Amino acid sequence: METKLTAVFQKSPYGYIGYVEELPGANTQGKTLEETKKNLIEAIMLVSEANKQLMEEGTIR
Repeated sequence: METKLTAVFQKSPYGYIGYVEELPGANTQGKTLEETKKNLIEAIMLVSEANKQLMEEGTIR
């Protein structure tokens, strides 16, 4: 199954911020846009894994 997510990137005075609209907790920052994109991919993977574990434990439905 393929899932499409919306990644949002914004310039800030300190670099860039990035987040995924559909995945609360998947947010990051970086000095460059490329760094922020890389960090966001890692954040998505971490949040997805945490959500998977919570579902397996029956903590969330």
